[in-house]
Amino acid sequence: MTRELREQDVQCSIAQAASVVGDWWSLLIVREAARGHQRFEELLGELGISRKVLTERLRHLVEHGVLERRPYQSGPVRHEYPLTEVGWALAPVLIAMQDWGDRWLAGDGTLTGVAMPGSPEARRVHSLVGTRIPSPLELESTTGPVEVVDGPTVLFTYPATGVPSPLPPGWNEVPGAVGCTLENRLFKGMAPAFADDGIALRGVSTQRPDEQAVFAEMEEIPFPLLSDTELRLAAALRLPTFRSGQVVRLKRLILVVDELRTIRHAIFPVLDIPAAITEAHELARALTPS
Repeated sequence: MTRELREQDVQCSIAQAASVVGDWWSLLIVREAARGHQRFEELLGELGISRKVLTERLRHLVEHGVLERRPYQSGPVRHEYPLTEVGWALAPVLIAMQDWGDRWLAGDGTLTGVAMPGSPEARRVHSLVGTRIPSPLELESTTGPVEVVDGPTVLFTYPATGVPSPLPPGWNEVPGAVGCTLENRLFKGMAPAFADDGIALRGVSTQRPDEQAVFAEMEEIPFPLLSDTELRLAAALRLPTFRSGQVVRLKRLILVVDELRTIRHAIFPVLDIPAAITEAHELARALTPS
């Protein structure tokens, strides 16, 4: 299964990495582990792989430190295969491949921060409805480390704000990139209503925590802004992205999540920000006791 490296490839880190995760099934197993599918039977169902091949690939990834083999049941003993830190470091690789596929295979090569309704990206986002956000999933935020879900939660992702770091050249020409500050301000204005209804708010971008902290202080944002700099949330949910200024940016979407971490509604693409926020509030209110 593992290809023998040629002498000239021994010093090549690309060849070294490919020998560990370059196999089709190995990459898809890492993808599923990031999504929270970490038990043997779950992986069988998600991948449609044979038991023999899955056993071989799991052993290979454990041997190379990408997965951990951890018992979760005794009598009989059964194991799950969560990602290690080494494995989670592959999240940007998964997202880079997904982003390339969305743009150049599923799309026409146009750089865009939105997607057409009914597109592969839109179908992927809406397929999240009924699935659960893996637990635990904690990100750095403007208030310290924060769990992504806190009871009924509205989670909104956005590309980037222009404060404190300037936005890259051509930002305003990228469809869907503009509007992040407006979106945060509108959610801020609605924050008391969300709080009164027992709904947590979480904003997420790939900007650094210190950058988000400056923006949150300037704008007096009352809810945490989470920094998915390592793309763990993006990989766990296969969120759509685009690359601008040499940084992977999250496309704008809104998820309504219940207290059991199940995604109940997905709003994507977000073409009318005020209307989408109002819709998210109404959908989330229906999940809470009256």
